[in-house]
Amino acid sequence: MDDIDFTSSSVFLDFDGTIAMADTGVHLLDRLVGDAWHEIEDLYDQGEIGSRECTLRQWALLPTDDEDRLRAVAAEVPIDPHFEFLVEALQDEGAEVSIVSDGFGFVAADVGASVGIPVVTATVDWSTGTLSFPYQDAACPCGRCGTCKPAVLRQAAGRGRRTIFIGDGTSDRLVAPEANLLFATDDLARWCDENDVPYQPFLSLGEVAARLGLLG
Repeated sequence: MDDIDFTSSSVFLDFDGTIAMADTGVHLLDRLVGDAWHEIEDLYDQGEIGSRECTLRQWALLPTDDEDRLRAVAAEVPIDPHFEFLVEALQDEGAEVSIVSDGFGFVAADVGASVGIPVVTATVDWSTGTLSFPYQDAACPCGRCGTCKPAVLRQAAGRGRRTIFIGDGTSDRLVAPEANLLFATDDLARWCDENDVPYQPFLSLGEVAARLGLLG
């Protein structure tokens, strides 16, 4: 891999399945809902509904009036042990680092806050249990995502930044071709192989740090 000028680079990490070692939304639904959410997920996978509608329908199945229970169950999903090191190493090299998540948002927001980096995701009003999407982009050709990840990368590119994206899943497919450098795993890696999208494979964020030359 060519040397990277991190001082002009913006690094974006997906949350579920990338920073969190499993999808926290899927974990919540499996633990608290059962099988009822799968039909909604199938519609999303088939492209019949966008991620915003999918997320809203699935959120409505959860006990959204019980914040403590949702947080406790979500906390059962471990965070990649290399996450904090990767963030600190990137920042030490002068990179901008942020999280972009198209999930329920509250866990990603907490994890981002714990290391002091921006988080672009959905917002929960716990007083009402309402989920909102401050980062949707109606002008996007897709226009159906809760969080428009391509718009976030385009904004960085418009400031002259080199964009690096790290992700794993379906919600990362639209953003993958936008990145100057893409790290992909699991479903995203398979999709990239099928669609000739170049990427760097990884299994953990420690491997991403190594490929970026951040281990010293």
